This record gives sequence, C-alpha cells and structure tokens, in this order.
Amino acid sequence: MKFNNVCIEALSYHLPEKIVTSSDIEKRLAPVYDRLNLPYGRLELMSGIRERRFFDNDTRPSEVSSLAGEKVLKKSNFDRKKIGCIIHASVCRDFLEPATASIVHHHLQLESNVQVLDISNACLGVLNGMIFVASMIDLGQISAGLIVSGENGGPLVESTINELLSRPEITRSDIKSSFASLTIASSAVAVLLTHKNLSTTGHRLLGGAAMAETRFNNLCQGTGAVSSPLMATDSETMLREGCKLAGKTWEATKQNLNWNNQDVDRVFCHQVGTAHRKLLFETLELDSEKDFPTLEFLGNTGSASLPTTLAIGEERGLLQSGDKIALLGIGSGLNSLMLGVQW
Repeated sequence: MKFNNVCIEALSYHLPEKIVTSSDIEKRLAPVYDRLNLPYGRLELMSGIRERRFFDNDTRPSEVSSLAGEKVLKKSNFDRKKIGCIIHASVCRDFLEPATASIVHHHLQLESNVQVLDISNACLGVLNGMIFVASMIDLGQISAGLIVSGENGGPLVESTINELLSRPEITRSDIKSSFASLTIASSAVAVLLTHKNLSTTGHRLLGGAAMAETRFNNLCQGTGAVSSPLMATDSETMLREGCKLAGKTWEATKQNLNWNNQDVDRVFCHQVGTAHRKLLFETLELDSEKDFPTLEFLGNTGSASLPTTLAIGEERGLLQSGDKIALLGIGSGLNSLMLGVQW
C-alpha cells in the first residue's frame, strides 16, 4: 500500500497517574509464588517491565480516548469541523453497542456529517485505523480524520491475579498461559491525519504492508466480561511465529516503500517484552539502537502501545525533519502491519 497525500499532523497521549510495579504484582501473588517456590523478580526479569500504569477500573475507554483526542486537537490547533471520520481502535470498549467512537464523537463535539466507527484488531487497532483514514484521504472522501484508543489493562491484570490465587492446584506450567496478562497496562492515544494541503507539519505517511498468519489465531485469546476479562497466551509460540511473520511483513514493507534497512533512521515498535524486542530486531536485521523502547515504564498497552511510544519519542526530540521512520506493528491473530513515515 502507498499513500500520496497523507500527513500525520499531530499525536497526543494520556497516561494514568496510578503506577504498579512488577514487584507489587508479585507481592499480591505471594501465596502462589511461595507454594511453587517461584523466585521473586521473575516478572520483571522475563518481561523487562519494571512498572506499568492503570486507570481506575471503572474508567471507560471513551473517557480517556476523549482526553487524548482533545489534547491532539488543542496541540495542533486544527479546526475540528474539518474532521471527516473518527475511529475508536482499542481492544477495550465501553460496551458492545453502540460503537465507543460515538461517545468520543459526542465528547469532542465533532460535526454530524462525520463517519463514526470502531475498529478492533488486538494490538494493531490504531495502525489499522490509520490505514482506513489515510485511504479515505487519498481517495478524496475526507480531508482529515482522527484515530483514538483508550486501553485499560487494570481489569485484566486484576482478574488474572484473582484467578491465580483461587486455584490451589495450580502448577508452574499453568502459570505460563497467564504470564502475558500480567504485562498488560493502560494508555490512551490520539493520531490526527490530514491531507498534505492542510498539514502544517509535513510528516508524510508513505504506506506499508500487512500480512496475516491466521492459523495461529488460538495463540492469544481473551474471554470474559468487560469488567472481568481473562486472557490465555502461548507466549513462546507467539514469540517465534510472530517474529517470523514480522520478518515477511518487513520485507514487503521495504519493497513497497523502496527502502532498505540502512534507509531507516528511527524505529517504533509494539512493546511486548525484552525477548520479543531482541528476536524482532535480529529477525529484521535492524539496528536496535534506532529503536525507542518504553516497555520498562509503560508495559504493554495494547493498541495504544506503538503510537504512544511514537508520541513520547516526538515529545523528547528524537525525530528530525526528513527522518525515515519505521512503525512495526504485530498483534494476535496473528497479524502484522508495518508503516513508513517521512518526518
């Protein structure tokens, strides 16, 4: 896929104030750790996550998505009347019906002729939303669109801890499928895309590639109610097969963009864990020094992970005019979506 007329006009994010360390989680799981003689510190050692943040459990995704959306509009000073589409793209949603995007649309006081919808695709939701909006801009259907996400991992971590504590027969092997759930965290993010003629930044979204290996759709599956979800993950197979798929997607992305690895100035990835990051860069043969990891202090914030990291990177002055930036996304399903940006 290629885009000719699309710019990333602005990015913004909203983080929770509540910080929970990996040590805090292990203290709550002390009965399980002590019964199975598990070493304390293993959660941070295996994941690379020192701490993560949580919104209050009763926080609605639309609430924090709206805050991120309002931030991005104020930051860019963009006329909200020109927005033609709003997409809510997180795994978390307010309810099954209507679309959570409709709540955000109302909070942001957008025009009535705006297309309003949710896109859900695990950790790739925001990137998928960007493709949807960018295509509409390139086709001349809209001149600008807003993608938001509000992920709250607190209820999942809470449900996982309670589930582990409630099983006196649990074994070390049983804990493996719950490990990934303890890395999940919270963040909200907003991405404003515009036609290049409206852009004041000129940060061009160039295109990319998407690939799927859906025979692995069973490797990570979430179940349960919104208030008490659970997730089972085969982390080892996800790591191996996910990076294989990422390698194929990166080759297709480079071909579509006419890039090689040396062209890339900066890399922003979906933040999963240190083992994933290491194998990903080895597989793609990219220089990990070009990456900007946030995993240690943010954890895995689902669909908000990559765009939040990109927004923080911009905020910290890591991006220079003309930089070629690779956005490397991967999510359960398995699906991978990678995009190129010229800053």
